[in-house]
Amino acid sequence: MERTANEAGPSGEPGPQLKAQLEQMQRGEITEHHIYKRLAVAQKRPENAQVLERIAADELRHYHVWSKHTRREIGPDRRRVTLYYWISRILGLTFGIKLMERGEEQAQARYGRLGALGVDVSAVLEDEDRHEQALIGMLDEERLRYIGSIVLGLNDALVELTGALAGFTLALQDTRLIALSGTITGIAAALSMGASEYLSTKSEETNKEPLKASVYTGIAYILTVIALIAPYLFLDNYYACLAWALTAAVLIIAAFNYYISVVKDEPFRKRFLEMAAVSLGVAGFSFLVGFVARALLGVEV
Repeated sequence: MERTANEAGPSGEPGPQLKAQLEQMQRGEITEHHIYKRLAVAQKRPENAQVLERIAADELRHYHVWSKHTRREIGPDRRRVTLYYWISRILGLTFGIKLMERGEEQAQARYGRLGALGVDVSAVLEDEDRHEQALIGMLDEERLRYIGSIVLGLNDALVELTGALAGFTLALQDTRLIALSGTITGIAAALSMGASEYLSTKSEETNKEPLKASVYTGIAYILTVIALIAPYLFLDNYYACLAWALTAAVLIIAAFNYYISVVKDEPFRKRFLEMAAVSLGVAGFSFLVGFVARALLGVEV
C-alpha cells in the first residue's frame, strides 16, 4: 500500500510533508532560543535574566527533540531574532514576549497535529505551558505599573485637543493662530494633568511613585499634543490640517490600544472603537460650537 506524504517510511523517517513541519518547528525553537538568550543578557534584574536563561535552555532542548526526527541541523531565523529583540528593547519586554507568545499559540496547535501523526510532543507542550506561567510571573516592568498614568495623559490629550483644534479651526481659520492656541492649550493642560496625577497618586495606597506617575502622564499628553499640532505647522489649508490631525488621533488610538491588548491580554476592537468614538465625537461637537460661536459673535480673523 502506498504511504502518504505525512507518514513515516520503512526506515522510520518522516514523509516529506511531516518532515517539512518538523523542520519548521525546529527552526522556530532555535530562533526563540536565540531571542531569549539575547534578552537574558540585556536584563538588569538578575531574576528576570535567570528565568529567560532557563526558557532559552528549554527551547534548545526542544530543538534537539525535533532534530532527532529530521536528522539535520537548522539555523535560526536571524531576522526574526533581531526583530523581536529590538521590539522587546524599545517597546518593553512584556510587549515583545507576549507578541512572540501569540505565535507560540499557533505552534502549539501544530504540536497537536504532530501528536496525531505519532510524534511524541507531550514533553514539549508541558514546557511551553510552563514558559507562559514563568513569563507571566516574571514580567514586572515600570512602564506597565504606570500604564494607567499613560492612559490618562493620552486619552485626555486626544479628547481635549481634538475638540479644541476642531473648534479653533473653524473659529480662527488661520493655521499659525490655530497652532499657537493649540500649543498653549495643550501645554497648560499637560501641566494641569501632571499635577492632578501627582496629587491623586500621593493620596492612594499604591506602589507607584507620585512624581513618576505625573511625569508619565505629562509626557504622554505633550507627545500627543505635538503629533496633533504638527500638521498646522507645515500645511496652509486649515481643513486639511484638521483632517490630518484627526487621522493622527485615530492612528495613535489604534497603536496604543493594540499595545494594551497585547500586554494586558484584552480585546482590541472594543477599546479602540470606544476611544475613537469619544475623541471624534468631541471633535465634531467642538467644530459645531466653533461654527455657532463665529456666527453669533461675528468674529472675523
